[in-house]
Amino acid sequence: MPALRRDYHNTRRPPRLAYIRSTLPVLITFVVLSFGLGSYAYLSTFRSPAFTQGLGWQAWDVVAKHAEAHTISNGTAPSLPLDIWDPMALHTTGLTEIIIQPCYMSPILFASYCRPASTPEDDKLKGQWVMVQPDLNAKTGLWYLNVWYRRTRRLDVPLIAHVQVLPHPPPASVNLEGWTQARGDLHEGLWPSQPEMRLWYKTRDQFVDGLRRAVDDADIITELSVHYGDEDPFFGYHRIEGGKVNPGKDGRWDSVDIVYRRGNPIPPSAPLPRFHVTGDYKVMQIADLHYSVGPGKCKDTDKVPCTGEPDTAKWLGEALDAEKPDLVVFSGDQLNGQKSSYDARSVLAKFARPVIDRHIPWAAVFGNHDSEIAEDREEQMVAMQHMPYSLARAGPSEVDGVGNYDIRIYSPDASRTHIFTLYFLDSHSYQKTVFPVSWARPDYDYIKPSQIDWFLDLSASVKPIERPFHPDGGTDLDPTWSSRKRRLEKQHKRQSGVTLAKPNAIMFFHIPLPEAYLAADITEDTAYAGTLDLGVQEDREGASGHNGGFFSNAVQQALEQSGSRDGDLLGAKSVTEVKVISHGHCHNTDRCRRVSGVWMCFDGGSSYAGYGEKGFDRRIRVYNISDFGETVSTYKRLTTGEIVDRQVLVGQGAAPGWGQVAEE
Repeated sequence: MPALRRDYHNTRRPPRLAYIRSTLPVLITFVVLSFGLGSYAYLSTFRSPAFTQGLGWQAWDVVAKHAEAHTISNGTAPSLPLDIWDPMALHTTGLTEIIIQPCYMSPILFASYCRPASTPEDDKLKGQWVMVQPDLNAKTGLWYLNVWYRRTRRLDVPLIAHVQVLPHPPPASVNLEGWTQARGDLHEGLWPSQPEMRLWYKTRDQFVDGLRRAVDDADIITELSVHYGDEDPFFGYHRIEGGKVNPGKDGRWDSVDIVYRRGNPIPPSAPLPRFHVTGDYKVMQIADLHYSVGPGKCKDTDKVPCTGEPDTAKWLGEALDAEKPDLVVFSGDQLNGQKSSYDARSVLAKFARPVIDRHIPWAAVFGNHDSEIAEDREEQMVAMQHMPYSLARAGPSEVDGVGNYDIRIYSPDASRTHIFTLYFLDSHSYQKTVFPVSWARPDYDYIKPSQIDWFLDLSASVKPIERPFHPDGGTDLDPTWSSRKRRLEKQHKRQSGVTLAKPNAIMFFHIPLPEAYLAADITEDTAYAGTLDLGVQEDREGASGHNGGFFSNAVQQALEQSGSRDGDLLGAKSVTEVKVISHGHCHNTDRCRRVSGVWMCFDGGSSYAGYGEKGFDRRIRVYNISDFGETVSTYKRLTTGEIVDRQVLVGQGAAPGWGQVAEE
């Protein structure tokens, strides 16, 4: 036995085990190193706590990343952390240096790897490198190519005042005295390859003869971005001189431009929404534009020839000129999604142009296609808030979705009484699934409980008014006579059946509620036969398969007169505040149907770039609000100019029972 034991110990280990043990330290080192590098790269994509406070290099104060709507309208600009690229932030900080930097990996995920080289001295003097995030090689390049720049608040550094692009080498006829060539080729990595092109910039000193030059901030360039497509860039931005960085090729890729902004351009603000002295206010709904970065293709139409977006913009301009609305509502799917609207800002720069060119206030909600490329609703809303005449708002951050807000329409007299309400909600896109299935699109999403609570709280904040409303006509009279006149008017109102109630309201969101497909109300009055369900409905339904209870738990609970369902107001009817809910989403559905006293209306598709049906013209829906908010009527205008399906929904001439909730 001892001999056997000795032989056993002297036996050599199996070769495979010996190999594994010899390589195990190397494998462990490789795994640990890979994990560490991967974790570093992943964590580098997250912002530090300083970012949430708005603290950046050379920043001496705490700032917000985005300006609120009132800040924009007031023309004030918050300061900006200098190492953050935010093309919508309002600031007047100048640029000091520009380069073009390629990277073989995503510069957003691997920022430290792709960042241009620098020194502490250059960072201190010129500022740290900031990456312009859109990729110059999007859709066309073999690797990433981005513009990087430095900026500073120092007063002793020249700032960039002009930029241009030129072929390389530049033509001899071009005078480049005082210009600096930015390092890097604007065509690096393109496929198919193109001749070299370089960016040049020219700086100007902030001091002349030892004194700071008293020059408007508009003389310096304060921001750079990238624009895709041939339409005009976003408000405040301009294409750099010298031509396109990469001209588009039909059917293969869209054109690419570097764009710049000077100074701190403030978009024109929308005026306070007010009724006309005649007691009228007109709202036009435009649904489902489905715009892309390029011009878009026409779908399901008899129109020949046809180009999706230019032809859509042309007919919408004609409709706007004919209707002259006071407000335009875009009811979702401004973006086409489906890989054709890969840069939201380039698409948003053009979707509302016919409205903006006519100086018409507008609002918008999101549709399911608006987030198909990236979950960037917050960035899209910030962009829309920076567009001229926009009334769109993000809404409370603690409420699900982006774009939950209201617009209050006021009386034309000096009292500025709130006499009508427009509610806007985000109906989201698709329901989140635990295990995404690539071959089956998830079900449409639904309005969430937090939105129900938000709406009920907001509705409760609306103050009741004397209805029907009569403008105060005594503002120019002597106070004694004016006071006596108002007392006489109030006495007359009490005698003529005036009630105290919240103003009527219309609500807009994209994806319809399941209740929108319930049977229409029935009226015994034959004079209104057929008026409670008028228009076309396509075969398929567009609602979510899940009923979140918004109709029963929110719309039917927000009443004109608080407490009326509990009998607190003697003889008061249970009448909903919201009389109409208006949707987009279903391009071949354009009907208005009254369900449980509330109108469920659809616009029908407004764009040649969205799906449709041959023989079914594109259309917009108009809501005429009259009698200072007491009457709501609607109709549709077709591309032919024809007006169809006139209906009185609420007020004088409407079928009885509108807004009335069935008692439980």
